[in-house]
Amino acid sequence: MNYRMKIQYDGTRYKGWQRQGGVSGSDATIQGKMEAVLSRYVGKEIQIDGAGRTDAGVHAMEQIANVHVPENVSGTPEELKEYINEYLPEDIRVTAVERAGERFHSRLNAIGKRYEYHIMKATSENVFQRKYAWKVLGILNTEQMRIAADFLVGKHDFRSFCSKASKKKSTVRTIRSITFKETEQDLVICFEGDGFLYNMVRILVGTLVEVGLGKRQPEEMLEILERKERKYAGETAPAQGLFLAKVYYD
Repeated sequence: MNYRMKIQYDGTRYKGWQRQGGVSGSDATIQGKMEAVLSRYVGKEIQIDGAGRTDAGVHAMEQIANVHVPENVSGTPEELKEYINEYLPEDIRVTAVERAGERFHSRLNAIGKRYEYHIMKATSENVFQRKYAWKVLGILNTEQMRIAADFLVGKHDFRSFCSKASKKKSTVRTIRSITFKETEQDLVICFEGDGFLYNMVRILVGTLVEVGLGKRQPEEMLEILERKERKYAGETAPAQGLFLAKVYYD
């Protein structure tokens, strides 16, 4: 039986989604913790697949995962959800469980994702945001950041905006939209696309912030894309401001 799950987690104390190896649950990853509980439920080692392999320190509002449970294991989706949440740490929660088709795969069937990056403005003194946003010291020109973002929307080779790019795998991705939500205290940048490379969103944010601080011109985005080398893009924004917000399927 294949189950589809929605998961939320605070990634602050974890080494990312993907299990690092060794015995299931023996490492400080979301996948490892989930597999330890599921293996106890099923009575044997079991593997869970996640839609997004979030990095260390990155959070998820809605991660999607699927797991195949043997037919002889009894229990409803709601009972499975209650069992998992009983034994998971409190900073990882399964918010929904439902049966899925046997061919459903959370990562391979995904047609897009939305990430949100949270920035605290220099004037903000909200102590509760410190683990979930990047405090940028300086006044951000968000209009210039929007202009720069427009150059990044569409289908491009984002090799310059990727850490550890593989020479064998394509670094071409399509960003469908980059939008900004701004208040007096913070700025949230939302990225929607068909997929994202390793550290891609954080490097995009770091580069856009440099535009906002006047260290770059918006038009430089085109040159950075053309260069196809990581050294030409901006810094990698800290992990704590990044959230996997939504995974899209047909």
